[in-house]
Amino acid sequence: MYSKNDAAARPPMGWNSYDYYNTMVNEKQVRANADYMAENLKEFGWEYVVVDIQWSDPDAGSRNPDVQYIPFSHFCMDEYSRQIPAPNRFPSSEGGRGFKPLADYIHGLGLKFGIHIMRGIPRRAAHEHLKVLGTDVTADMIANPFSISRWNGDMYGLDMSRDGSQAYYDSIFALYASWGVDYVKVDDICNTNMYPHVPYSAEKEIEAIALAIERCGRPMVLSLSPGPAVIEKAWHLEKYANMWRITDDFWDDWSLLKAMFERCEVWQRHVGGGSWPDCDMLPFGKLGWGWGKERVSRFTREEERCMMSLWCIFRSPLMIGTDLTQLDDEVKAMLTNREALSVHSYGHGAFQLMRDDRRCVWISYGRGCPARGQEVYVALFNLADEDGEIGFLLKAVPGIDEGASYAVRDLWRGTDLFPLSGGAELSIELKAHDAALLKLSQ
Repeated sequence: MYSKNDAAARPPMGWNSYDYYNTMVNEKQVRANADYMAENLKEFGWEYVVVDIQWSDPDAGSRNPDVQYIPFSHFCMDEYSRQIPAPNRFPSSEGGRGFKPLADYIHGLGLKFGIHIMRGIPRRAAHEHLKVLGTDVTADMIANPFSISRWNGDMYGLDMSRDGSQAYYDSIFALYASWGVDYVKVDDICNTNMYPHVPYSAEKEIEAIALAIERCGRPMVLSLSPGPAVIEKAWHLEKYANMWRITDDFWDDWSLLKAMFERCEVWQRHVGGGSWPDCDMLPFGKLGWGWGKERVSRFTREEERCMMSLWCIFRSPLMIGTDLTQLDDEVKAMLTNREALSVHSYGHGAFQLMRDDRRCVWISYGRGCPARGQEVYVALFNLADEDGEIGFLLKAVPGIDEGASYAVRDLWRGTDLFPLSGGAELSIELKAHDAALLKLSQ
C-alpha cells in the first residue's frame, strides 16, 4: 500500500526556479541548473529539480514589470483541460511529449524532477467547456467560480461535491506520472488567503490530490503553498501532505528570518514521519525578485549561516532559490557541509530550548541512545543587532549528564572546540544575526 512516507522519508533537498527565474524559466536553464546539481551537489543529498509557476504559458514574463501573471492568458492545455508545457520554452515537450523528455534527462543525471501547479482547473477550460478525461463531465460543471486565488487569475477551485472533480485530479496526476514527475508543489491551497475567515477552505482538494497521487501509482512528494499554514489543521496536513509552508513567501529580509523562529516553535512537534513543515526557499546568492531583474541577496554571510542553521536543526525542506550556476564558493561550502546536513537528514526530536529578543537556542538529538552517550546538537543564534556572547547552562538540556564530559565540535567550521562538563555553561561569541551549529558527544 502506498504511504506518503515512501516519497519523503527525509526532508526533501533540491532547487526551485522561482526565486531567480520567476515565471520565465525555460528548458535550457532548467537543464543547466540540473547539470550543476548533478556535478556539485548531488553527492551531498541534493536531488530535486523543480520547475515553478507558469510553465504552460508561452508569454510568461512578456508584460514585466507591470504584470507578473498575465490576465486571461491562453496558456497551453490539452483537450482534457490539463496544462501542458509551453513548447517555445520547453522544446522537448513538442508532439505531446510533455515534460517526459526533460524528466528523463534529469533522471539520467541521478536526480528527481518536480513541477508547480495551482489548485483547481483552468478558468479558460471552464469557459470553453472542455472535457474531463474518462467522464461525460466538462470543466464548467466541476469548477467553483467562487473559489479563486487572490494573486493569480488562472484557475477556479474545484467543487469536490460534484461528479468529475476527483476524476479531474486523477487525470492530471496520471499525466504527471506518465511524464516521470517526482514532486508536485501545489499553490493557493495551504492557506487560501483570499478567504481569511476560512484560510483552509481547500481542505477537500488536498484530500483529492493525495488520493490522486495514491491512484497514479508513482510516489510523489506533495508540497503545499503558500503559508502560513493553519496550526489547528496540523493533523490534516500530516495525514495528507509531505510539506506545507509555515510562512508566506520568504525573502532575504532579516525581519522575515527573525519571525521564522516563532513559526518554527509553533510547528516543532509536527516534524517527521514523511511530514515536513516548510520554511520556504533559501534566497542565497543571485536572485531575480523584481520579475527578472537580477540582484544579489541582501542577507549577510552571518544571516545566511543563521538561516541554514535554523532550517537544518528544525529539519525544514531545503530548496535553493538561486541560479545554481552562479553560486559563490562560500554559499557552496555551506550547501555541501556534510556535518551540518547530517543534522538535517538524521537529527530528531528538535525543539526550541529558549528564546528572547537577544538569543535563541535549539536542541536536537543524533545517533545513539542517552545511556551510551547520544549525540546532542545545539544551535545558538544571536538575534540581536550587535555582536555578543550567547550561552546557556547545559544541564537545561534533557539527556545531558551533569557529571559527564562532552567533546564540542563546530559543524560549520569543522573544528573541535573545548571539552565541556555537562554541568557547565556553553557560551559562544557570535556576530550580530549569526549562528553556531555544534555537536556534543561523550
